[in-house]
Amino acid sequence: MEAWKVWTASSHPLKQLIHLASSTTRRRTSPRFIVTCCSPPTTTAAGGSRVAGRNRRSESSSSSSSTSDRDAIRAIRLKKVEELRNKGLEPYAYKWDRTHTANQLQDIYRNLGNGEELNSESDHVSIAGRIVARRAFGKLAFFTLRDDSGTIQLYCEKERLLNEQFEQLKTLVDIGDLLGVSGSIKRTEKGELSVYVNSFAILTKSLLPLPDKYHGLTDVDKRYRQRYVDMIANPEVADIFRKRAKIVSAIRRTVESSGFIEVETPVLQGAAGGAEARPFVTYHNSLGRDLYLRIATELHLKRMLVGGLEKVYEMGRIFRNEGISTRHNPEFTTIEMYEAYSDYESMMNMAEEIVTQCALAVCGKLTIDYQGTEICLERPWRRETMHNLVKEATGLDFNELGNDLKVAKEITLRAPGIGHDSKDKSSIEACTSVGHLLNEVFEIAVEPQLQQPTFVLDYPIEISPLAKPHRRHAGLTERFELFICGRELANAFSELTDPMDQCRHLGNISIVIAKCGVLRDGILAAIYNGFSNLEIEGDFKKFRGRLEEQVRQHNEKRAAVVPELDCTEEEKTKNEDDDAYEVTLDDDFLTALEYGMPPASGMGLGVDRLVMLLTNSASIRDVIAFPVLKVQQ
Repeated sequence: MEAWKVWTASSHPLKQLIHLASSTTRRRTSPRFIVTCCSPPTTTAAGGSRVAGRNRRSESSSSSSSTSDRDAIRAIRLKKVEELRNKGLEPYAYKWDRTHTANQLQDIYRNLGNGEELNSESDHVSIAGRIVARRAFGKLAFFTLRDDSGTIQLYCEKERLLNEQFEQLKTLVDIGDLLGVSGSIKRTEKGELSVYVNSFAILTKSLLPLPDKYHGLTDVDKRYRQRYVDMIANPEVADIFRKRAKIVSAIRRTVESSGFIEVETPVLQGAAGGAEARPFVTYHNSLGRDLYLRIATELHLKRMLVGGLEKVYEMGRIFRNEGISTRHNPEFTTIEMYEAYSDYESMMNMAEEIVTQCALAVCGKLTIDYQGTEICLERPWRRETMHNLVKEATGLDFNELGNDLKVAKEITLRAPGIGHDSKDKSSIEACTSVGHLLNEVFEIAVEPQLQQPTFVLDYPIEISPLAKPHRRHAGLTERFELFICGRELANAFSELTDPMDQCRHLGNISIVIAKCGVLRDGILAAIYNGFSNLEIEGDFKKFRGRLEEQVRQHNEKRAAVVPELDCTEEEKTKNEDDDAYEVTLDDDFLTALEYGMPPASGMGLGVDRLVMLLTNSASIRDVIAFPVLKVQQ
């Protein structure tokens, strides 16, 4: 209740999300998901309403009819619950002692011959699981029971069961019920391994029907909203999450075997830093202040390096208040790691080791299929500079284009396959430096073609302000990104540790402020126009003072500009959501840098995208159990 007061007192957007979630949770009588029952009620009235619903073909009528069917099934099953209790049977058990899983039985008795039955005491078994299919023929009934490991048939014979148990099986057990069963082992004449049932108990009576077994749960949106039903109707979905658990374990084993230790850093932070992303904002009543869900773990992990831990990592949830797509979810999982006294070459080796070990743990091999493309993960992987990859794809040699941005754009737009799409042309024309132009051409012409594992090396300094300058090539940095299947999987630097060097090599000072706590870079470009050209002198205290002054100026500008936006209320609200948020500075991180951080390399790797790759999943929502979705109307 106290938590509810905290959220209702807040006026931030996240409170509205919590409010919506809470209110929809309370409306238990408003069904969100309509399914077709595997064993529908046989009453004439119910059947008549279904026929009428189909004839009308009206969406509202069909929905009403289906809802009516489900309500009717629920009412029938509630009567069965009452009947069970009247017979002295509890339909919601406390426990069940089982001796085997379905898969264990299939393995132990794989050599049992057709028609054979084993009646010895050692072959008496006890299992439990969900009923997913049933057939009844007079004095015989067959059920398919599924547990976490697989399925097995239940062979039920009237003469074998005591009292009225056989009739109870036929009349009171429905598809979806959870049963506990004891019996011996038998293989039918048709070769189906079965538990020859001596006794059973209903462990949980299911009140709602499962999806039709022939069509399953095919509505993608409903699959994500009611993942539990998705996992029942589509057992392969549960396999994805089992593989995800193996991948997470393999990542931890791999990095810890190299001497890394896992640390935990705050999810709620006073300043959202470490990346350029818009955060979720919440409010802490006792402290009387805004807090932000973390957008990266970088700054706190670097503090650990300052404190003396030389190999640290954290695997956890990151939250970014941005778009949703097949590759992006507002909350996602990354592993971020830092190693003192190493450079980005070390992180390339670590990335190869992590991915290959995960592939072996899940797939058992290093050649996998992803959406119809064969991917070879055998080491070593290709390592190539961004300059060379662009030259291969387009013929453009940016080393020869010089620093004349106008001329470079003209030459680029004449290159084969570049600038024909109006969106690409606009992106090229918007580039503010030759480094940005190189990156834009890479994203257009090269990135989609990088299907096999490729480390793209040595990014322009203009787009990598917090990576160390390259030791041999001016204007470049020691940075790589790992691409597989045309998408980025990891990003790593030789970390920039000299604060003054950091200032000298920035193309835009606002990005430094972003990394130290600014919530978004976009709005700062206009506000701080020209600031990047200032020559910063003196010690790091002066640098910090300037950052603090820019933050103050930004917030004053924000307060003055936002009320004067010349737009509709809807546009004004959107603009406020997008850009009008307070900038904060992580002063403590700057203090930590003053104490000195050792030379280090750092890498962030997307766990969700790695799971997508190794489970052949097309969308990030397929590998997140409960992805964020739009509110249902």
